[in-house]
Amino acid sequence: MPMISEATPIAFADPLPDAVDVVVIGAGVVGTTTSYFLAQRGVRVLLCEKGRVAGEQSSRNWGWVRQQGRDYAELPIMMESNRIWRGLAAETGEQDTAFTESGCLYLAESEANLARFESWCDLAKQHQLNTRMLSAREAAALAPGIEGRWIGGILTPSDGRAEPLVAVPALARAAHRKGVTVIEGCAVRTVESQNGRVSAVVTEKGRVSTGAAVLTGGAWSTYFAANSGIDLPQLIVRSTAARTHPDSGGEMPNVSAPGLSVRRRADGGCTISTGDLAEHYVAPRSFKHFTKYTNLIRASARDLRLKIGPPADYPGAWGAKRRWSGDETSPFERMRVVNPPPSETVRRRLEERLPQRAPRLAARGIAEIWAGMIDVTPDAVPYLCEADSPQGLFIGTGMSGHGFGFGPGAGRVLADLVQGRPPGYDLTRFRLNRFRDGSRIVPGPY
Repeated sequence: MPMISEATPIAFADPLPDAVDVVVIGAGVVGTTTSYFLAQRGVRVLLCEKGRVAGEQSSRNWGWVRQQGRDYAELPIMMESNRIWRGLAAETGEQDTAFTESGCLYLAESEANLARFESWCDLAKQHQLNTRMLSAREAAALAPGIEGRWIGGILTPSDGRAEPLVAVPALARAAHRKGVTVIEGCAVRTVESQNGRVSAVVTEKGRVSTGAAVLTGGAWSTYFAANSGIDLPQLIVRSTAARTHPDSGGEMPNVSAPGLSVRRRADGGCTISTGDLAEHYVAPRSFKHFTKYTNLIRASARDLRLKIGPPADYPGAWGAKRRWSGDETSPFERMRVVNPPPSETVRRRLEERLPQRAPRLAARGIAEIWAGMIDVTPDAVPYLCEADSPQGLFIGTGMSGHGFGFGPGAGRVLADLVQGRPPGYDLTRFRLNRFRDGSRIVPGPY
């Protein structure tokens, strides 16, 4: 199945309602699951997507449903998300949402990596997660066909996988059956407020009265927020992945080895990536936020490459509108689906490393390679919060490449926030103003 693009036929074209209880802006995994959980509770929801459901990073990620290696604040929510994923196929009647428990395996060739794994294992024990450290022999046995001088590893057997390209559209169909109004090709331009509270949104198709809006726009969120007077630090990073032709190999865990990550696919092939390169297109907002990323850049094992200027109409491109009103065409209408070219550096690295790390996969060959744009916060931890102003505007973005597996848990939390219910977790780590209140920026895993 090809990547979603602007040429993909529109599947959701409901008429625009005059009024709803909540408008969700962006139909990736977080926006779609937020809509689903709200509709389950009888809330009238409009889910607006400028392009296609899951058209961007929600369909372009690795497909890992991973608890292992999460930030300390993310982990409890991710454990709930894992439980939700397990029941989605039965609950929604959509087999495309099926979760496969495969486990998640990180392999170590250095004592430094092994020490990091051991440190995280201590966190897992606090939450009674079934993570365990592995000897060199155990690690090698769990990753047949993945070559390296392993000195050990870490495994979370309850982790798993799902298929991004089909799972999120299936969730949108389930939400639609619950009563969510879903409209593709319908950008939300602005949020209106009265007396300091959300009163309506203006879409390219017209105005909708509402008491609440949820911003789940991924890479576009920082620009939507800025137009509303909200400083939302995010940098947009290109990430490249590929898939191999199907092979005869059996089940295997999601594997992260130095320089190569592998996930078995339902079609018999594997989704693969180097996992060690992040590419940022330098844009005007890069200069506003870049100093906030110093600690993350130092802590990250990824190679960060700066590229001069995003292509025309990409998020934050030079010359793009910075401000617009509800009666003006917004940047979201100029590019419905961001479909970046894959990184040639990643392509070369995969071609070099597959024969070394995974000879069997190298023999099958790469069938397709693609890229997506990830919204990364200065600490690689998402925003799950209500904006200071206007009241009734909630934010669920900055997933930093962790959003597919985390999405259902985040959607449930956002649904509670919208309804004024206790979410069941301490959300201090996810607040918007943590980057401007003097708090030290402590990076989570990225």
